[in-house]
Parts: sequence; C-alpha cells; structure tokens
Amino acid sequence: MQPSTQKPRRQFLKAAAGTGLAVLGSGALAQSFDFRPNQRYPDPAVQILDPSFAKYRIYSSTVEQVATGMRWAEGPVYFPEDGGYVLVSDIPNNRIMKYSERDGSFTVFRQPANWANGNVRDRQGRLITCEHSVTRRVVRTEKGGRLTVLADSYEGKKLNAPNDIVVKSDDTVWFTDPLFGINGEWEGFRAKPEQASTNVYRIGTDGKLTAVITDIVNPNGLAFSPDEKKLYVVEWKGTPNRSIWSYDVNADGTVGNKTKLIDAADQGALDGFKVDRDGNLWCGWGSNGALQAEASEQGGRKVFQLKGKPEELDGVMVFNPQGKAIAHIRLPERCANLCFGGPKNNRLYMASSHSLYALYVEAHGAV
Repeated sequence: MQPSTQKPRRQFLKAAAGTGLAVLGSGALAQSFDFRPNQRYPDPAVQILDPSFAKYRIYSSTVEQVATGMRWAEGPVYFPEDGGYVLVSDIPNNRIMKYSERDGSFTVFRQPANWANGNVRDRQGRLITCEHSVTRRVVRTEKGGRLTVLADSYEGKKLNAPNDIVVKSDDTVWFTDPLFGINGEWEGFRAKPEQASTNVYRIGTDGKLTAVITDIVNPNGLAFSPDEKKLYVVEWKGTPNRSIWSYDVNADGTVGNKTKLIDAADQGALDGFKVDRDGNLWCGWGSNGALQAEASEQGGRKVFQLKGKPEELDGVMVFNPQGKAIAHIRLPERCANLCFGGPKNNRLYMASSHSLYALYVEAHGAV
C-alpha cells in the first residue's frame, strides 16, 4: 500500500458519496476526476453568445458531473425504461457503461463491446450500436439481449469503422463510417481499410445497405432536422476546417444540395451533436489538437503550442438552424457527443472524455 496515493482516493470516494456522484470503484479511479459545480445561479458555465439562446437557459440549473471513470466517453443514448438511464460508450476500455437516473449508479452494461462508439434507440425501444473496430458492424440488441447484425460489409468488403448513428421516423437507419477505429490502437486495432471511401450509409427497412454520401472525408456525427427534410453530417477533415454539411433529404432516401452550414474555427473540434425541436444544433466541442505554425519559447525550449486553449474551447457549442453560434456550455473536459434525456426530454447529457455531465435546459430533443 502507498499511503500517498490511497489517501486522495479515499477522500475522492468520500466526496463522491456525499454528492451522489457515480464512480466505478478504486479500479477505475486513475481516470476519475473531481468536479465542483458552480454554486452561483445562473451558472456562468452557460455562456449566451446571442440573446436568442436566453429562452433555453434555466436560471436555476447548473452543470453537474453525474458519473466519471472513463478513458474516452462517446455515444450517449437515453432510455426512459427502468426509471431512466443513459448508456455511454467507453471506447478504449471496450465497454458500454450505464448511468441510472433512478439510483445514481454507474455500472458496466456490456463488456467486451467490440469498441462500441455511437448508440441510438430505435422507434421500438431497442439499442442499435456502432461497433467501431474488429467486428466493424452495426448491431441491434433485441429485447431478450440477442444481437442482430444490421450491416457489416458493403459491396462484399468490410465496413471501415462505424461511428455515429441515427434512426429516421420511417425506421431507416443512417450511420457514418470513417477510419478512426482502424487507423490506430487506441480505439480498437489497426487494420487496413477495404472501402475506397469513407461513407454515410442508409439501411432500408428491407435491410438493403446504400451509400448515400461518398464524397466527404471521415464523416462523424450526424442528425436530421426536426422535419427530417435536412440531414446534417460532420466532416472530420473538412476544407479548410471541420464542418457540418447540410443535405436535402429526398423521398426516395437519397440526398442532395450539399451546403456548408457550420465551419469550425481552425482550432475547433466538431464531433457528435443532436438537434432540438426548434432546429438548433447542440454540438460536442473542444480542441482539435492542431498546432501553431511556429514554435514558441517555453521553459527554455521551443515548443509547438496548440491553436486555441482547450480550457476555453471544451464543452458544447449551440448553433441555430442558420448556423450561427448562440451559446457555449463550458466544461472541464472535451465533449465528444451528447443526447437529450430525462422524463421530460430536457436534460442534456454530455459525454466528455472521462466523465458524463448533465444540464437541465428549456429545450427538448427532436427525436
């Protein structure tokens, strides 16, 4: 035993128990972080960038850290059953976690999870998951727990690394297929891509898989507008910056009229996002790791600094339907993805690096 490390751990567990924070136990504390909510109302972490956002802020609501203990949190999805719970992928740990609104517990839902990334609840209340590496497929969890494979190949070749996913009201399933799960060893295992491009796919109700978008590099998050007439897709390697593209959705399931809706600053990292009933886009945000062109002096050495400061970027950026930034919800960790949940569908859950944060808002998820 090393008292110098055990004492802080005991103090953290005691503090977490006192605040109701869900933690995984001592085995996961290396990735667990303390968080102190703002005591003052309104919460200064909710920054209004345009007066139009004021109606969505709840004056007496504050950002809460409801769970911690992950290495890279992604793909949150809310289920109202069983008192309400959120499933969230912890990709490097190859597991899906479960946060319970009923009792505040944070437990392993599935491990191994084939490096699960994006998750969605279909119209029948079933979980659909993007398995990000090795299996490289989209699977549905049936009510009894059995997995049904919805897609694992296209034109006889394995998919790249299914990333994010959404279900349309006609029960078609749409997902992105970039390279992230196979271009390194952090989110799975390195593998050679078999597809010639990184696509957005549509799974029809007949099970047919169609590549609906083939001309953007590493598509990431995606969502429909409330009326489903628009499909929004993040391009991870946009030109010159990360971008969200808007497409018109045609009656036959094809898309067209590609238009750039949002262009992130050269230091901004668009990732997963959701759309509310008014058509606003709530986007995971943070530093994209881009470096300054020239090194600067630091501690007697020349160091290439990041473009932008992560502590000023991390959180959630909210854009109106015209692509104008209207709010920034500041978080102490980079937010990769988010979802709306709670009994009234007005609690924003934010999967952010090591932790899951929540904030009640006067907005409701469109789905």
